[in-house]
Amino acid sequence: MNLAFLEQEIDTIINSEKIREAKLQAICDFLESQISYYDWVGFYFKNGDKRELKLAQFTGEPTEHTIIPFGKGICGQVAVSNQNFVVQDVSEQENYISCGWKVKSEIVIPIFVNGENIGQIDIDSHSVSPFTKDDEILLEYVCEKVANLF
Repeated sequence: MNLAFLEQEIDTIINSEKIREAKLQAICDFLESQISYYDWVGFYFKNGDKRELKLAQFTGEPTEHTIIPFGKGICGQVAVSNQNFVVQDVSEQENYISCGWKVKSEIVIPIFVNGENIGQIDIDSHSVSPFTKDDEILLEYVCEKVANLF
C-alpha cells in the first residue's frame, strides 16, 4: 500500500470542485478500485437527532442496512465508542450485522467534527485478516479530510 499516493489522491478529490456528495462517492470508488481487499466502501452518518446511522454514499453490493441503530453491529458500536473498530474475522464477533455471506472482515473509522462523532467510513472485505495498521492510518486520514467538508 502506497500511503503517500493514496493520501495525495484523496486530497485531489477533497479539493475538487465537486459537491460534497460527489466527493464522498469519488472517495468510495477510488478506495475500492485501489485496494484489492476493499470489497465494499461506504459512509454512514448520524441521522439527524436520532440515535441511528443512515447510509450515504457507497461502492459495492447494495445493502439492506441503510439505517443502523447506535450500538448495533460494528458501525453502531463505533457510533457509541468513538473508537476505530477492526474486525479481522466477523464470524468471531457476536454483535455483527451480516451484510452478506462473502463478507469476512470489516474496519470502521469514525469521523469527528468539532469533537462530535458525525459518522464513519465502513470497509468490508471478502478476505479474513486483511487489515493492517496502514489501513487505519489511511482511513483516519480520509476521515480527517472528510470532516473538513462539514
